[in-house]
Amino acid sequence: MRTFRVDLHTHTVLSPCGDLEMSPVNIVKKAKERGIDIIGISDHNSTLHAPLVKKLAAKEGIVVMMGAEVTTKEEVHCLCFFETEDNLAVFQKYLENHLPHIPNDSDKFGYQVVVNEEEEILKEVEWLLISAISQSIDQLEKKVHELNGLFIPAHINKMRDSIISQLGFIPPNLNVDALELTRHISKEAFLKKNAYLKDKTFIKSSDAHCIDLVGDVYTEFLMDEASFKEVKMALRNEEGRMVDF
Repeated sequence: MRTFRVDLHTHTVLSPCGDLEMSPVNIVKKAKERGIDIIGISDHNSTLHAPLVKKLAAKEGIVVMMGAEVTTKEEVHCLCFFETEDNLAVFQKYLENHLPHIPNDSDKFGYQVVVNEEEEILKEVEWLLISAISQSIDQLEKKVHELNGLFIPAHINKMRDSIISQLGFIPPNLNVDALELTRHISKEAFLKKNAYLKDKTFIKSSDAHCIDLVGDVYTEFLMDEASFKEVKMALRNEEGRMVDF
């Protein structure tokens, strides 16, 4: 086994808050420069760019975790990842069915564009992707695991848009695969105030919205190889696989 650099929280130009330089091509290039082995594509409430990034990254020896950063009806942000494009497509339809039809104001929130590998715009997503979907965090977690995915509440120490800011705590019956902290706090400092979470697996990610932040923060995974299966095993501390940062 060896150590892999893993950054599981990256937005593309599809996210309205994502910089226009965050094309799939540029993201892969920057991840390669930073020595990232596995990168998670997690646009707001959409998975549409993940397959293209996976295709481009494979040419550079980088593995892509395909998914989205979903906003539940409680306004909790959660990272959701899937191994196969078939399950990803099912999840995309789920998101589309539960996203409210609020038109995006590109002047206020930013563009929501899908591009190809030549960076040509294929379409602009009409509905505002940073809205909350109509599903609760419990419903979302069940859907993700029904599709054999990974469910990770995002930036849980933030004062907004996190499970702790919105619910006040992490429910003990919520089936999480890991918990994400921001770059601004250590695991040790967080656990001093939240000791009830000491047995959970934690990760850190870049939450990159601009190109210079891609891979700027990452988590080290000890695994046999860079793959979805091995990431899942490391998050569960199975058979010697583990996570550290």
